[in-house]
Parts: sequence; C-alpha cells; structure tokens
Amino acid sequence: MKTDRREFLQSGAALSIGFALPLPGRAATAAASNTFAPNAWLRITPDNKITVICGSAEMGQGVLTAIPMLVAEELEADWKLVSVEQAPASAAYNNPMFGMQATGGSTTVRAHWTPVRQAGAAAREMLVAAAAKKWGLPADKLRCERSHVIAPGGQKISYGALIGLAAEQPVPEKPLLKSSADFKILGKPTRRLDTPAKTNGSAKFGIDARVDGMLIAVMARAPHAGIKAKSFNEAAAKAVKGVRQVIAIDAGVAVLADGYWAAKKGRDALAVVWDMGDKATLSTAKVSAMLAEGASKASAVALEKGSVKDTGATLKSEYEVPYLAHACMEPLNCLAWVKGDEVEIWAGTQSQGPAQGILSQVASVTPAKVKVNTLLLGGGFGRRFAPDFTIDAVVLSKISGRPVKLIYAREDDMAAGFYRPASLVRFEAALDAGGTPTLLRADVGSPSIMAASGFMQIPPNGVDSMAVEGLSDHPYLIANQRIAYGRAEPGPQVWFWRSVGHSQNCFFIESFIDEMAAAAKMDPLAFRLKHLDPKHTRHRGVLELAAAKAGWGKPAAPGVHRGIAVAEAFGSYVAEVAEVSVAADGTPKLHRVVAAVDCGLTANPQTIERQIESAICYALSAALYGKITFADGKVEQGNFHDYPVVRMNEMPKIEVHIMASKADPGGIGEPGTPPLAPALANAIFAATGKRIRKLPIDTGLLKKA
Repeated sequence: MKTDRREFLQSGAALSIGFALPLPGRAATAAASNTFAPNAWLRITPDNKITVICGSAEMGQGVLTAIPMLVAEELEADWKLVSVEQAPASAAYNNPMFGMQATGGSTTVRAHWTPVRQAGAAAREMLVAAAAKKWGLPADKLRCERSHVIAPGGQKISYGALIGLAAEQPVPEKPLLKSSADFKILGKPTRRLDTPAKTNGSAKFGIDARVDGMLIAVMARAPHAGIKAKSFNEAAAKAVKGVRQVIAIDAGVAVLADGYWAAKKGRDALAVVWDMGDKATLSTAKVSAMLAEGASKASAVALEKGSVKDTGATLKSEYEVPYLAHACMEPLNCLAWVKGDEVEIWAGTQSQGPAQGILSQVASVTPAKVKVNTLLLGGGFGRRFAPDFTIDAVVLSKISGRPVKLIYAREDDMAAGFYRPASLVRFEAALDAGGTPTLLRADVGSPSIMAASGFMQIPPNGVDSMAVEGLSDHPYLIANQRIAYGRAEPGPQVWFWRSVGHSQNCFFIESFIDEMAAAAKMDPLAFRLKHLDPKHTRHRGVLELAAAKAGWGKPAAPGVHRGIAVAEAFGSYVAEVAEVSVAADGTPKLHRVVAAVDCGLTANPQTIERQIESAICYALSAALYGKITFADGKVEQGNFHDYPVVRMNEMPKIEVHIMASKADPGGIGEPGTPPLAPALANAIFAATGKRIRKLPIDTGLLKKA
C-alpha cells in the first residue's frame, strides 16, 4: 500500500473541516438517559455531579482544567462536583480559530473563551427555567450558586434534582454571560483535575494503550521523505525471537513483533541500505549556505515603509539558528486497529479532527468509521500535530490484519524530520546623530512551514507569515523599513515547534535592537522604551514591570549581568529579564529570569505561571544545546546525550508576574519561549562585550583569553 503523508494531510485536513458528527447530548434525548446534556460540553446527573467534556488534547498545558473552569464559571457550579472527560473526535469540538478539532497555537482558552462559557450559561438558564416552573416563580427572581438554584426566601434545589424539567426547556440561543468582575472560579489559582491520576499512575498516555492480540512495530525510517530502501535483510529480522512480520511502506521498513524489544532487535538486524540520491550530500554547512542564498535573494516583502535605499546603513549583522527537534519525553506512538470498514486508533494526538479525514483516506473508509481515542500526551510542542505516526500505524494494521502499536525510539524521532526550521537573517540599520534608528532592513532565508504543512498555502505575495512572525510585526517605530523573505529548502521536513517563527525571530530582532542600543550608547531598556511605537502600550507595560521586579538599573550580584527582551505572540505579551554570569571557560550560568506577562483575562493563574516556567526551560535548552545537524545526508543526533536538555542544576530561579488585564484572553503555552534566548544573549553581551548571533551558544567564543 503506497501512502504519501503530505497528500493525505492535505486531503484529510480539508475533508475533516467539512465533516460533522451529530452533537452529542442534545437535551431532547438526554432526558431519556436520566442525564441533562444540553450541549456537547457538559452532563449533569441526578447525584448533582457535573462532567465537562474537553475536545482539546492535554499535553501538560492544563486544558483538562481550563475548559471545565470556563463551563463551571457560567454554570455557577460547585467546583468540587466537577470532573472532566476527553471528547471523541467530533466537529462539535472544533477549535473555532482552526475550523477543525485540533490543539495548537496556544488557542484552547482564547478560542473557547466565549463558546464554552455560553455552553455553561445556557445550561444555567435552562436549570433556572426548570426551577421557576417547579416553584411557580419568575425566573428573574431566582439565582444560582454552588450547583443549586436558590429562591428569594432561601429555598434551594440542586441541579441534579432539576435535570428532567431542565431537559424540557428550550436551549437559549444567546445566554447572558457574566461580567469578569463577577467571576468566582476564573482568574483564581486552581488545582488541576488531572494531577491525581498523573501522580497515582492511573492516567493513560498513548504509550499505555493496549488491546488483546496487538503487535508492536518499530520502523527503520527513511532518512528523508521520498527516500527508498535499496535493500534490507528480512531474514535476519525474522530470525529474532518474537518477530512476526517485516513490512516495507513508503515511510520505511517496519518490524512487527510480540513485544517492543523483539521489534527493536529485528529492526536493528535489517541493515537497511538507503538510496539517498541527491540527499547524500546534505550537510550542516550546505544548509547554512542555502539559507544564506535565500536571504540574499529575499524578495517576498512582508513589511515595507519609507525607503531603505541609499540611507547609509552603518550597522550590519547576520544571525542564524539551526533545525530543532521537539524532543518530547514520551516517545511518539500510536495503536491502530483496522477492522474491515472501521478504524480505531489510540494516540496522544494534537489533531483529532484532521486524523479522522486523513486516516479515512489511508484505510479507504468513511470518516464516520474512524474512531480516535485521544490519550494524554507526554509532551506535544507541535510534534504531535503531525500525522506521520498515526498514518504509519494504520497502514501497518491494514496490511498485517492485526492491531499494531507503532513506537518510535528516541533515535527514530530525532531522525524523523518535522523540525523547527533552520533560519538565517541579515540585518542592516542606521541611526542618526542622536541615536534614533532611521533604517531597518531584514532579509530572511528559511524553509516554509506553510508549504510543508500540507494544509496551508503560501499567499501570492510569497511570504510565509510563520517565517517572519515576530520580526515583520516588531513594535519599534522606525521610519524606513523593509522585511523580506527568501524561501530556502535544504530538504528536511519542517514543522510547527513551540512558538513557531517567534522562537527564532524574537531572538533575531531583540538581539539586534540591543545592538542598536549599544551603537546609540543607551541603556537597552531605555532604548526600547524610547523607540516603542506609542500604540504598543502592552509591550511597554510588560517591559516596565519585568524591569522593576528584576531591579533593572540597580547593581546585581557580583559578576552577574542583566539582559532584557520582549515579545508579542499568540495574543499575549511577555518580557523577560535574564541574570547571567559567564565563567572563565565561557560557560554561561543563568541565575534568575523575571517574566512579566500580559495575557488578557485569565482562566487559571497557576497554569500561566507554570507554562511560563516550562517555556523558559524549553527555550533555555534550545539556546544552550539545541541543534539538529547533518552529515552525509543523515541526522547526527540520536538521544539526550547529544541533544541535551537542561537539567535541574541548570535551571534558574524564575519569577512570573501576571498583569491584571481586561483584554481578551491570549495564549500562554508558547509566548514565554521567544524572549528567553535574546534576554540571555543580551545579558551575555553585558557580561563579556561579546555578541551571540548564532545558536546554540558557542562557549568557546566566550572563553576568557
């Protein structure tokens, strides 16, 4: 069976958007089951317990608590009676910002802020109407509190006692939502509902999925898409005890066995020889050269105002970042079972909706016959939005006729593609005699995530918005600007990575702004505040708060220096101050990070704090160590020994300060990542006078003579 992942992603995503299952839990049918379920989002049973259904994937970001908080706030629920379940794949749970059921882009809370609250408010109004009918009182004289409807005289009745009558009430089309000033649950630190299961071991991640009779598959994956195997030793693989089948598919050669270690040993015995073609010469040096060529030919203009011609640029710099792997702690996996005209999968996936459409194409069944069981994700970061591991598991199940659990070893995942793009930018700037920037030019060379995704298209102007986001919309007021994109495609599959283009472009622009400040002989914070566009008040707010909390302008500890950076990403604003010392051997030590966050109205401040901490950890790993490199066409990294992540002793003290805001909610899973690298690099410059323009940080450049 031949499959093309990009074709399936393209056709499947479009198909999934248009496909709709009936909304589960319509009130008219709920009464018969003794459960009140006025919409897809909640159920109330006679014992007064409330179950909230969450359509987003939980990968540590807290949606299994945030979505119930949205419902419970408007429902006036007793939080102690609230539990949560993972939703099936259904158009009822489409992310309003995506038009499909998927989790990413830090969108879950901000996309569902209104519709999910409306679901809770509609249920509340129906329960009030039921109580009003039961008591013969006007509905506007009743109020709700802690899962009870209360009459003016203090008489009260539980929601559970009203479910029969409530199910008979019409579903309000426009239920009245509460003012944020009246919130009792939202905006308050709240313990996560999924923590007990994760601590007692009962939580089910994708890797925990099991069905009777399943085989375990481990695959020798092609080094690049389109690469075929010249030869492999099937007999040697089958000689391993427990190996049942060897199956070659487009993505590589899979060994199916009774257990993981048998499958892995069989895969290792395959001794696959790949027909590398022109990919055999791919190297890291070649990648850099292609990025540089892309930047030199950057003609797709993302931003242009004034003129950048003949304005006397005096400051020129080149910045570069490498490909990055997602390095999720839970290895990628999917259990698939193709049963005639039905498909069922168990996986930690960020894209349940697209999976229905894609896998229906893979297995030649209708989307309605594809059941997606979404399990917990041991890290996502965008990687589990990709369809490769679900596609390959379904293909192997279809061919073998058995349920198949495909598991990627860490080394398999590192080499499987789907990387954060490598990127290079060339800056030019000019400042007048007073230190005011008058010119900014940036030419970017980078692969296109939009093109690689399979479900987006580069617009006619040729600009991949993800390649320039955070750069073309920077907040500084400069009269003459030109930001342009030059597409460069060295070959490796690129994909969404935590904070996407912001992850590199904030490093680029906020480091170069620091260069401008140094050229103007100004304090980096003062320079930023002076040249912020006046309309960017939220940037100013987080910069001033982070600086004040960090003690900017006051002496740090001996040998410790500060750097600062700010970013707007996914509807939120984050400034970070890094406090750094540099050892004689050039090793930087990050002592403290002070973060100020303006993410609008908040669901759970506790989650916001933890997500900023997590994002800083993730960004620090990338800044210090992260890189995927190539030699002879193949990835050189395999596991955490050569793709390190920061350890506990390397973690700085982190302070998170959340600004009070009445603005619409922004995202929080990703916005803490972008400012860390530039704040760190800018602090290193303050400490050493040496500018970091390439990541990960080369400590040799910082070594004292």
